Amino acid sequence: MTLHRISALTGAILLTMIPAIAQAYSGPGVGLGAIGVVLGIVGSVFLMTVSLIWYPVKRMVRALRRRPATPPRPRDSKA
Repeated sequence: MTLHRISALTGAILLTMIPAIAQAYSGPGVGLGAIGVVLGIVGSVFLMTVSLIWYPVKRMVRALRRRPATPPRPRDSKA
């Protein structure tokens, strides 16, 4: 391809990306639905992050609590 064709193709692609005026009405239901979707996605990402951090920490704390505080004394081998 020549430079002229590449620049013409790039210009055509950029022209198709320019938004036109939308002659449509978005009612309050659509707005509330969009807000609900955004909050749902943000909440699920937050819960995913918390679960990835919380559950390994919780298992580590349980393992530390179950371990005895002082090591057991060795028994005398003189029997």
